[in-house]
Amino acid sequence: MDFAFDARTEELRAKLLAFMDEYVYPAEAVAEEQRARLASPWETVPVVEELKAEARRQGLWNLFLPDSEYGAGLTNLQYAPLAEIMGRSPQLAPTVTNCAAPDTGNMEVLTQFGDEQQQKQWLEPLLAGEIRSAFAMTEPDVASSDATNITTHIERDGDEYVVTGRKWYISGAMHPDCKVFIVMGKTDPDGEDIRRQQSMVLVPRDTPGVTIERAMRVFGYEDHYHGGHAEVTFDHARVAVSNLVGEEGGGFAIAQARLGPGRIHHCMRLIGMAERAIELMCRRAVSRTAFGKSLAQQGVVHNWIADARVTVEQLRLLVLKTAWLMDTVGNRGAHTEIQSIKIATPRAVVDILDRAIQLHGAGGMSQDFPLAELYAGARTLMIADGPDEVHQRSLARRELKRYL
Repeated sequence: MDFAFDARTEELRAKLLAFMDEYVYPAEAVAEEQRARLASPWETVPVVEELKAEARRQGLWNLFLPDSEYGAGLTNLQYAPLAEIMGRSPQLAPTVTNCAAPDTGNMEVLTQFGDEQQQKQWLEPLLAGEIRSAFAMTEPDVASSDATNITTHIERDGDEYVVTGRKWYISGAMHPDCKVFIVMGKTDPDGEDIRRQQSMVLVPRDTPGVTIERAMRVFGYEDHYHGGHAEVTFDHARVAVSNLVGEEGGGFAIAQARLGPGRIHHCMRLIGMAERAIELMCRRAVSRTAFGKSLAQQGVVHNWIADARVTVEQLRLLVLKTAWLMDTVGNRGAHTEIQSIKIATPRAVVDILDRAIQLHGAGGMSQDFPLAELYAGARTLMIADGPDEVHQRSLARRELKRYL
């Protein structure tokens, strides 16, 4: 692979870096001040809408979608450095460029598997940033690390599907603009092939029987910018058969198609989070004095900063290689690398953020710096999109298979 960015990537990188410096970083404190004055913490703060308009004006919109009919038409390799930049402000930057999960994955599902009517009704307003969406897969009553465990029922009744089940940590569901859920459940719970028992259906949020039970916190944070995470019940919620995404029994395969790009997008953004942590560490180190000399002169601080730099450079190369493979041999051909980055990146970035918090002392744990919230987000990604242990199990079995 060629390590140089092509002309289009360089152009978008320059625009995005300038956009971050001029608009996004200054808006972080403004957004918090505005949120404190809102009637509901889930409402969109005014500065976010202003930034969305500016991002669209500058052409920094839907950068994640490789299909040029719907998005920017970038390859994974072209998008990687852009997602890294957005990861430096993960609460604001992905949201204002319409590149935030879970909407990104849902748009990809609708692009690949949605029919013409589903795309018109849901994909188009999502692409325009007019509505938000949620992906309802994880359940509290089973080990959802094994997706075949899900118990939500999707039963055919004439021209309708009846959805019954309980989901939690459904990202985006608390946002008032969240208008639709992509729900994974079992249409054939007794089927011989456990990976053909599941299907996905579109369930509008205002469907009778759909109840948002509560907001779920993540290490005490409610993640307002991404629409929070909710526990949701579906009590005999009825939708038309035409709301089926793809085919009956195709839910597991659709989930895998959705999660592959999502995993690498998270890892791309994690690199940006780590870069911001290193920057904050260096600024703190040269500005603080302890025991007669600056923190920048302390040997242990040297070790933290040097180790962080080495780690980030290693991770970036692995992420770029994975992106390149996804572009050249497809997601299936890059399966080993996707799992590798999913295991390695959150773990390493959590460690870097931990050191950055330590260097900042009490300030590192406070709301005055972004480190504590970045840590919560990075630590969550050791569980989200499949816990590390599931990926380790799969990766090890693939390695061992060559020797058995």
